[in-house]
Amino acid sequence: MVLGGVGVLAAALTSCGSEPDRRCVDPVSRDVLPKKECKSGGSGTYYYGGKVKNGRVEGGSFDKSAVDRGGFGGSGSGGG
Repeated sequence: MVLGGVGVLAAALTSCGSEPDRRCVDPVSRDVLPKKECKSGGSGTYYYGGKVKNGRVEGGSFDKSAVDRGGFGGSGSGGG
């Protein structure tokens, strides 16, 4: 039954490679903004990955393709 275990492991690892979190933020201060601010004419832009701390994003990137969330455990580059 080793093959069954491999399938479960593969499914668990694949789920960690999902889309990075997307937040609406101020491009200068990195303050988290309401989603409506990222619509046409708003002052925000989308920011991918990272964590929110005290209303601001840390880590992550404005470039979706630069955010790497893959790997074992789906934790990306870790904390810090």
